[in-house]
Amino acid sequence: MRKTVVEQTDPKVGASEPVSSEQILVRRGKLAAMRETGNAYPNTWRSDHQCNVLHSSFDAMDDAALEQCDQPVKVAGRIMAHRVMGKSSFIKIQDGTDQIQLFLNRDNMGGAEIYNPTKKLDLGDIVGAVGVPFRTRTGELSLRLSHIEMVSKCLRPMPEKWHGLSDVETRYRQRYVDLMVTPESRQTFRLRSRIVSELRRGLEQRDFIEVETPMLQTQAGGAAARPFVTHHNALDMELFLRIAPELYLKRLLVGGFERVFEINRNFRNEGSDATHNPEFTMVEFYQAYADFHDAMDTTEGLIRTIASTLDRQQVVWEEVELDLTQPFRRIRLDEAVFEKRPDLRGHANNKALLATACLQEMPDIKPLITWKAGHYLLALFEELVEPGLKQPTFITHYPVDVSPLARRSNEEENVTDRFELFIAGREIANGFSELNDPDDQRGRFVAQSQAKDAGDVEATGVDEDYLRALEFGMPPAAGVGIGVDRLVMMLTGQHSIRDVLLFPHMRPEQ
Repeated sequence: MRKTVVEQTDPKVGASEPVSSEQILVRRGKLAAMRETGNAYPNTWRSDHQCNVLHSSFDAMDDAALEQCDQPVKVAGRIMAHRVMGKSSFIKIQDGTDQIQLFLNRDNMGGAEIYNPTKKLDLGDIVGAVGVPFRTRTGELSLRLSHIEMVSKCLRPMPEKWHGLSDVETRYRQRYVDLMVTPESRQTFRLRSRIVSELRRGLEQRDFIEVETPMLQTQAGGAAARPFVTHHNALDMELFLRIAPELYLKRLLVGGFERVFEINRNFRNEGSDATHNPEFTMVEFYQAYADFHDAMDTTEGLIRTIASTLDRQQVVWEEVELDLTQPFRRIRLDEAVFEKRPDLRGHANNKALLATACLQEMPDIKPLITWKAGHYLLALFEELVEPGLKQPTFITHYPVDVSPLARRSNEEENVTDRFELFIAGREIANGFSELNDPDDQRGRFVAQSQAKDAGDVEATGVDEDYLRALEFGMPPAAGVGIGVDRLVMMLTGQHSIRDVLLFPHMRPEQ
């Protein structure tokens, strides 16, 4: 039968919206009847148990012991299943912890007058219930109810039980529905919360203190990325959503805090793909009197501990079987390139030769006029090496040309004490011994400013206040930024960053 399509224009509903389901009209009819008898959305229900507590308390009891339990419990949850069998009903509800079955019998409920309103319940409704625990003939822990009441009416039909929310775009746009009906999604985000907690715990155990730095900045810096631009009306000035907290965290090292970290959002005006979202979460930590070797040790230790705590030491990500119990490999960037192009060995600073090699490997490459040897070497690395870094690998000794905030190596003036961590071909972390020479830093900033003027939209300018801070003296230090979203992807085996963000960036619905 053809479904009726109507326009809802009731001011209580809000803006006019098309309704293509007769079920919505039926549910709204039930809501209208509830409004006639009182407050349809009361805030009076209070539970004394959650579903997981009921299972942990009563699942292990034998039938004889369970029969002695006559103390009623109060629970609340969303109706996920409802079967009516004559005078009896079985309702499965789900709260934030688990599910429990409710058993309703007309005689136990006080007769038809009290029992009949249960026929007005729909899948998705949130109800409160009072009952005593018992075990059905099939062995399922349930509550024999003496009372049930509506807590919040669900006006839209739930996805089909056996199909769930299969449309990926709908899952991202309507995460609230996805969480209702997809246990795997709920588990992913519970794990995400635990991963963040373990990151924080691991750093605090190492005597780092957590801080907060500005989201709105007058100078976008700390990374190579295009910023979002906004305007402060009262001060009539341009501001940027931060692309990284780095320069502010290092100001704190100048001020005397020797171990600091921040877990928070960064914003980069770039496209979205499997590993990128315009806003994302990072943890950055900085330690005085440490170098990039110490930073690698800390990074590896944090990841190992989190994986062990969550029992995720062996995981499959991007079709790669990862063993996080094994030491992470460490190899220089130039050596990694030379393994793929032995003819370039010994020519890491030969701009002309590296440019020729880039054209051979990437005919469509479009270098900027400001590119130096290090830019071409990095381009070769990203093309030839990065996709093949499957097991956890630290790539070290990045060129100075592409590392404006990293300290130069004591042994080689053209490379820095910098690393990036790759797992399954994905960058997970970036860190280095920090540049604390204000004159060297000014020269790097000027080079960045020139690249910006030449058309590099990801280059930064000269941050005079940060240079002033360095002139007061910053202790030698090392810092690391870890992409929390990608770390969660790896530890939960997710292929898209949208599967680990509760509300990923999406185009407006058409």
